[in-house]
Amino acid sequence: MISGSDFHRRDNRRVSAVVFLCGLILATNVSARQNSRAYVVGPADVLAIAVFDQPLLTGRYTVQPDGTFTFPLVGAIKAGGNTVQEIEVDIRTRLAAGYLKSPQVSVSIEQYRSQQVFVMGEVRQPTGLPYTGPMTLMEALARAGSLTERAGTEALVLRRPDAVSPPDAGSLARAQSSPDSNSIRVDLRSLQAGKLSEDVVLRPGDTVFVPKAQSIFVSGQVNRPGEFTYQTGMTVRQVIALAGGVTDRGSTRRVQIVRQVDGVETTLRADLKDSIKGGDTVVVRERFF
Repeated sequence: MISGSDFHRRDNRRVSAVVFLCGLILATNVSARQNSRAYVVGPADVLAIAVFDQPLLTGRYTVQPDGTFTFPLVGAIKAGGNTVQEIEVDIRTRLAAGYLKSPQVSVSIEQYRSQQVFVMGEVRQPTGLPYTGPMTLMEALARAGSLTERAGTEALVLRRPDAVSPPDAGSLARAQSSPDSNSIRVDLRSLQAGKLSEDVVLRPGDTVFVPKAQSIFVSGQVNRPGEFTYQTGMTVRQVIALAGGVTDRGSTRRVQIVRQVDGVETTLRADLKDSIKGGDTVVVRERFF
């Protein structure tokens, strides 16, 4: 049977998940209200420029590899490395210097192409996100559809300067097993609990990778044998509860843990209070009588 404490734990996890999702949505909404005029333009970005009452000057302009684009009347405009607001001021100043009287200029980003943040792994919509300004880990996860049910308890932020594409599977595996100064590990449980210091501020080119949670397996005399998602601190009792409890023929006094120890499969006798590890198999044996 599943004890009242197990139900309480599940309820707490559901509440925490709802709170975390609300936090992700709030982070997205707050970011959407931030001033995109602070975005630093780069090559391949497409600018939408409007000059009031001047339809021949109004249009879309693509920033070239050298960071410039050509604007009617004034010629080459330096965009790369400048903010939208700075470009707007530059165009207005040049048009006012002998072409138009008190020109009203508006510049916005039509397409964000030069800067991205990549979100990979156990998220619902792995994607490359346009980096439009300050972006946090929570916002990136929200924009990628939040976490899947198979997500682990941590995220890895890979910091690769000038990256224009996500890393391959081999690079992700190496970073996960041997983190270095270019990677940041984030405890998603702490972030879920409201520890905002875990909410890393991302940079252009960063990759957020959420690994799959480890699995545990339950076999023998349980009602629902199979594979389950491992959570740190799990006990044998909790694992058996996830598997629907023992059958009428099973015995909680005859439980074993099958575990890989230094590459060797080892069978251990277990009590209900014993902790398990990711990759363990819990076996419930048949009672003697």
